[in-house]
Order: sequence, then structure tokens, then C-alpha cells
Amino acid sequence: MNRFKKLYSSSIGKKFIAAVTGVILFGFLIGHVAGNLKVFTGSSTHVVDGEEQYVPHIDEYGQFLKEAGTPILPEQVGLWIARSVLLVALILHVVVVIQLSLQSKAARPVGYVKSKKSAASLSSLYMMFSGLLILGFIIFHILHFTTGTIQLGTFEHGYVYNNLSHSFSKWPVAIGYVIVMVVLAFHLYHGVWSLFQTLGLDNPDRNKALRTVAATFAIVLAIGFAAVPLSFMTGSMPETVEYVRTLLTDH
Repeated sequence: MNRFKKLYSSSIGKKFIAAVTGVILFGFLIGHVAGNLKVFTGSSTHVVDGEEQYVPHIDEYGQFLKEAGTPILPEQVGLWIARSVLLVALILHVVVVIQLSLQSKAARPVGYVKSKKSAASLSSLYMMFSGLLILGFIIFHILHFTTGTIQLGTFEHGYVYNNLSHSFSKWPVAIGYVIVMVVLAFHLYHGVWSLFQTLGLDNPDRNKALRTVAATFAIVLAIGFAAVPLSFMTGSMPETVEYVRTLLTDH
């Protein structure tokens, strides 16, 4: 604990914490978009009472997450452990980024800013505000698709495909999600590039390549996330499906 306090008290330590938590959150985004894309892979066919019925792959994936860690852990315990780690990482990331931004502003001489902010200052300002926007979106997203507290369409626990279809068939909801994904793309670009700098990987000889890598990751992830609401909004996806309800467990 003392080592963590010492690490946290220094600017270098805060940058290290921001980098580590950023990697954790970035890894989560990769896994999350991979899971989301299962909406495009179709359904599993099951025969019930002599009739073919279907369970969308994304619903099976949702059930898999609930059962992760079983039978060693009770159902959903593994999922909540992962959520707890992500929550701690998210809180730490937001707090240290804001603190670093405020420290940078406080340390800057008054005469440094006259009519224009430096590029670094604008980038830092954007990261802070876009980060807060994304944080607000995460809370909204959980209340929308995880708990069903915010109802923007018919919601039923465990039936992911239908929940997505009911919400994203409404164009204001879909467009709102896409706009946030654009903000996320720019945030990820700056975040990944900052990570390279924090790790000491930046160098004039390879900075162009590193920026390209950062931009590629950001664009691919944003497109992957945005593809889901756009596909439902444009009617490219099949309509809601009838489920083999005995094969999915409601929670």
C-alpha cells in the first residue's frame, strides 16, 4: 500500500497508472467489440418438440459470460469479478488523467498562454472532456443494455439480439451511439499514442508508424462498435427472432 501511495503521489507514477489502466480498458474494448460482432454470425439451430428454433450466437455469448468460471465459481461471480476489476481500472484512469491535466495546467507559466493553447494543451483538454463524456456513456449503456433501467425499446434480460433490435431500430438511439463511437475513436487515438510515449517507445524515426498504429486501432474498434447500431438502423439485420427459451436462463 505504501508503495502504491508513493507511486501515486508522483507525476511519473500517475502516468504509469494511467498507462496500465488504459491497457486494461483497451483490452476490454477489444474483447467487447469481438463479442458484439457475434450479432452478425447468425444463430444456433435447436429442435424442440420436432420444430427448429434458434438462439442467436450473441445471446449464447451473453450466457457464456454469466457462466464464466463455473463450476469452480457460482454463476455470475466470475463476471462480477471482471466487472469489479474494470470498474477500479476505469475510476483510477479517469482520476489520474484529470489530476495530470490539472497539474499540467497549474505548472504552466501564466504568460505561456496568450491567444492560443499549445497542441499538447488542446489534446489534454480533449482527453479530459471526451473521457468524461465516455464515462457518462458507459453509465448510460449499462443502465440501457445491462440492467434495463433505461428503456429505449422492449427489454428482456438474457435476450441480447432482440434488445439490440428493439433499441437500434430507432434512429435517434442508433445515431447517438454512433456519435459516441466517433468520440471514442479520437480518444483511443490520443490514448494509445500517449501510451507509446509513456512506455518510452516514441522516437522521431518511428513516430509516424506508431501514430498509424494508434489510428488503426482506434478506427477499427470504433467501426466495429458502430457497425451494430448502424446495421439495425438501416434494416440490414433480420428482425427479432423467436427463441428456444428453455435453453437460455433469465437473470
